[in-house]
Amino acid sequence: MANFVLRLPATSFRSFSISASSNGAVPGRSSCTQNGGPVILELPLDKIRRPLMRTRANDQNKVKELIDSIKEIGLQVPIDVLEVDGVYYGFSGCHRYEAHQRLGLPTIRCKIRRGTKETLRLTCITSAESWDAMQSFPSD
Repeated sequence: MANFVLRLPATSFRSFSISASSNGAVPGRSSCTQNGGPVILELPLDKIRRPLMRTRANDQNKVKELIDSIKEIGLQVPIDVLEVDGVYYGFSGCHRYEAHQRLGLPTIRCKIRRGTKETLRLTCITSAESWDAMQSFPSD
């Protein structure tokens, strides 16, 4: 367990939180472009809706490899999440998400983009079509 010193400026805060990262990065640091681009944050797993989860089966060998990797060096690539009206939707990173679940980690690093309900609708359609197209190719 790590010890740390938290120094706060003598100003008042509206809200304040502390979080931990699964990849050892400095918590609370997020990357955001000036034009409202994606933000990197840790989100609780139970706050991410996975609309296509029932349509896909993860490769359990890949999940096991990710579990071993996350234990050793942490999550290296955040999952992509779409935020619509304060609700988070995940369409990629299925293996990384399951690895975090199986490790019992409460949060996962996410690259969050904001979108509209129309963006969500189109993402659901596109993701489902991509999955259907992938199923038509023979596996190696």
